[in-house]
Amino acid sequence: MKLIRTVIAISLLALGCSLHVPHRRQTPVTNELIISGGIVVAGSSQSPLTDHAIYIGDGIVQEVGPADAMRAKHPSARVIDAKGMTVLPGLIDAHAHLYGLGLKLDIADLTGTTSMDEVVARVKQRAEQTPPGDWVQGRGWDQNHWPEKQFPTAAQIDAVISDRPVWLKRVDGHAGVANSAAMRAAGITAATQDPSGGRIIRDPNGNPTGTFVDEAQQLIESKIPEVSFALRKQRVQRAAQTIAANGLTEIHDAGADAATIRAVQELIDEKQFPIRVYTMVSDEPHLLDEWFARKPLIDYGGRLTVRSIKVYADGALGSRGAALLAPYDDDPNNRGLILADTNHIADVAKRAIAAGYQVNTHAIGDRGVRDVIDGYEQAGVSPDKRFRIEHFQVVAPSDFARVARDGIIASMQPTHATSDMGWAEARVGHERIRGAYAWRTVLRTGGRLAFGSDFPVEDVNPWFGVYSAVTRQDHSGNPPDGWYPEQRLTLPEAIRGFTMDAAFAAFEETSRGTIERGKLADFTILDGDLYAMPASSLWKTNVRYTIVGGEVVYSH
Repeated sequence: MKLIRTVIAISLLALGCSLHVPHRRQTPVTNELIISGGIVVAGSSQSPLTDHAIYIGDGIVQEVGPADAMRAKHPSARVIDAKGMTVLPGLIDAHAHLYGLGLKLDIADLTGTTSMDEVVARVKQRAEQTPPGDWVQGRGWDQNHWPEKQFPTAAQIDAVISDRPVWLKRVDGHAGVANSAAMRAAGITAATQDPSGGRIIRDPNGNPTGTFVDEAQQLIESKIPEVSFALRKQRVQRAAQTIAANGLTEIHDAGADAATIRAVQELIDEKQFPIRVYTMVSDEPHLLDEWFARKPLIDYGGRLTVRSIKVYADGALGSRGAALLAPYDDDPNNRGLILADTNHIADVAKRAIAAGYQVNTHAIGDRGVRDVIDGYEQAGVSPDKRFRIEHFQVVAPSDFARVARDGIIASMQPTHATSDMGWAEARVGHERIRGAYAWRTVLRTGGRLAFGSDFPVEDVNPWFGVYSAVTRQDHSGNPPDGWYPEQRLTLPEAIRGFTMDAAFAAFEETSRGTIERGKLADFTILDGDLYAMPASSLWKTNVRYTIVGGEVVYSH
């Protein structure tokens, strides 16, 4: 492996592609730092170079070169000894939910529950810590992992908590279950109609069972008291600290409201915000009007950019809300839910283009994906706009080429494949599943990927995503050859999805995504030699340092 790296380095030099081009500065750099002695994944080729160092000043990469020479040349610089470590460009999560993570850290965590009994046991424990009369909330249940695989009911919660409202979100955020007290607070009865883009799950007599899908969730959530801004800000800060501790230097926040954007700005002003955020403004009429009336916000305090819009075309596959061109294989009377039709998508896209904003639309089913492509094309999409489809999960074969032609970026989350593989094929059948979670197909047809996690739907740890992309296995190594292994990626391709391609998806490739002179000093530093590690161990990768703008924001 060392021989291969040496050959790469010699080849780069022979071609005149030195990673360091001497240049004169008018003034000396300040805040000097050298990261020395590790495997530095450097340059636009992201080549792993052994025993190299990075010289940083003013939060910017100044030089990359051999470690011994670098330390001798800059004796006054502080040094982080990275011997035995791998230094990557700062990892970027291209699809995440900042406030959603902060909220989840503050309510009942239902992730990994194997039955509704386990859910209510966790909720009961949380209720004991909640002031009397307050709503009890939780998130993370997934009925697909329960023996009965049925949506939960209010009666199951009522048996444990009936004296106060309870609202529990599904893992994907596209469904929730309420107890009877919550439904009474919302005025829900058998006469309540399904809202557009939503579904109330009912028993054979037409009575609501307690589960609400997609837009129907608003019937309950609109009755939950608003949290104070101080609590929101506290949750945002806690989420940002958790993100930094997982080795991420930036996230793309997939749908933020005005209060969350304000919280981020205040934390930046107070120098209490450790990461960078590229924000997608939620598709809400007044919010869009406000942002379209002014220019995009670029690099506020070096930490926040707001220049994109988040639209929802459909629901999620796990709750059978993803919009499909043909019925669900396991629910023949259901084709999913349309949350925004082609005309709406086209209208938002036209307004966004006129105001200088990118559009990033959630689409999971093949009907949802097609509606987005149609809407973008009606608006005059072109590769320079870098419009995105978030998730791009189940795709009709003919639509891969359209995406590549239009320059639409497939913003995908590798862990969705390995989380869903136990039940996804039952939803869409053997033929359609071949166009699902199809990263290799995107690349083969000339498309471009950007990788993320969709946390808190999935874990915030980006190494779970890298592992899924490379192996298409769960953490126990199943299935042995990977799930539809022809869609696997190489380790360099997976890393690129979380670095330079994620940066490209936010128009940021000139300032981050690779370790090169003149770029931001954002790094993720890992234990060991990442490129000598067996693929089966990638999900266990340990983060030693997270560095943003030359500042250590997390150290193990």
